[in-house]
Amino acid sequence: MPIDLPAFAYAAAVAGGGILGYVKSHSIPSLAAGLVFGSVLGYGAYQTSQDPANVGVLLGTTTALGGLMGYRFYNTGKIMPAGVITIMSAAMIVRIVTRYFSPPVKAD
Repeated sequence: MPIDLPAFAYAAAVAGGGILGYVKSHSIPSLAAGLVFGSVLGYGAYQTSQDPANVGVLLGTTTALGGLMGYRFYNTGKIMPAGVITIMSAAMIVRIVTRYFSPPVKAD
């Protein structure tokens, strides 16, 4: 079973963004949200690494985060961090759904 590196990288980017938000502006909500969402995304990435069809946690969390940050981006128009997280989430949703519905690759 291959490790789902893009999903783990996405989880790390979300957690790292929360930490960066705290370091730059001492924002406790950014730190808490980044670490909570990053942890849940990391767990979802672990699940998809074990079973590629087990996408529930990863897809649900990515969709929720993308929706929240998309709403923030719509209201503020600020590309950092809301726009970047929205784009990353949209890309991950497309990736997850594409992988889920694509036929499994058979090793010869």
